[in-house]
Amino acid sequence: MNPASILRTAICAAIGVFLLAATPLGLARDDDVIFTAYNLKNYLRMDRRIDGEFVENALKPDSEIVPLIHSIKSIQPDILGICEIGSEADLRDFSKRLRNAGIEFSHADRVQVPGQERSLALLSRFPIVATAHQTDLFYLIDEEHFPFQRGILDITLKIDESYRLRLLGVHLKSKRPVPEADQALMRRNEAHLLRLYAEKILESDPGINLLVFGDFNETRNEPAIKAFQGRYGADTYLRDIQVADTLGYRWTYYWSSADQYSRIDYVFVSKGLYPEINLDSCRIHEARNWLEASDHRPLVISLTPADREVPRGR
Repeated sequence: MNPASILRTAICAAIGVFLLAATPLGLARDDDVIFTAYNLKNYLRMDRRIDGEFVENALKPDSEIVPLIHSIKSIQPDILGICEIGSEADLRDFSKRLRNAGIEFSHADRVQVPGQERSLALLSRFPIVATAHQTDLFYLIDEEHFPFQRGILDITLKIDESYRLRLLGVHLKSKRPVPEADQALMRRNEAHLLRLYAEKILESDPGINLLVFGDFNETRNEPAIKAFQGRYGADTYLRDIQVADTLGYRWTYYWSSADQYSRIDYVFVSKGLYPEINLDSCRIHEARNWLEASDHRPLVISLTPADREVPRGR
């Protein structure tokens, strides 16, 4: 091969690599339903620093909201499950900004435990046909009662006439130490309560299309995650949909104080729902300015709303 041919081959190979890197991977099919789980990072009124100045009772600043909305717009979700939204007014503000950006959700609901600033919410293009939010769950540590701090969001959606999707949303106890009890033990107790609640749903309807999402504040190897998933192979086992970005990284959260990246946001699905998950189209959404929006990255799940049989051995 002469030098000119070698050069042409090298250029073509380089262009091919560039196009592969520039082409979005895992694009969903037109008939897929796109679910996104996203911790919005303090979309609420609170005392905070904005441009170096301390401001009391301030909403999340536009410098964070604009890239947040842009990220969601680029995903174009049909269903959006969120952590760290504040009051009903905050949810209305968020919904209005999405609508102004061309993202219309006709249905929304929010759950907030009394005394908690941060709440869970779900926005959907599909009708909400049932809710069963859990806001009064308690557990014991050394004979002292503790509340499940942010509760469990429980919403059933009507995707079409024959397909229902039930979603549970959670935001478990933070890793912030508190004087009342060990924060890891508190989180494990919340995960146990979530497991009991999900198990009751799965036992009453083994084929249910159940999706559980949220910020668990735990990495995959921790007892809270294992306790929540249940026994592997059991009909009530909840499968972890292990999404990744285009480079194969699975981390979802950046803790700036420790300069640490970790995976603490999850989507779990039931045995009945797993066959409908299009794994090749699931991903962690990437954006150049993602950290300006939130310290979490959104998880994108693609599913085909048609009940399929569970493959043997799954």
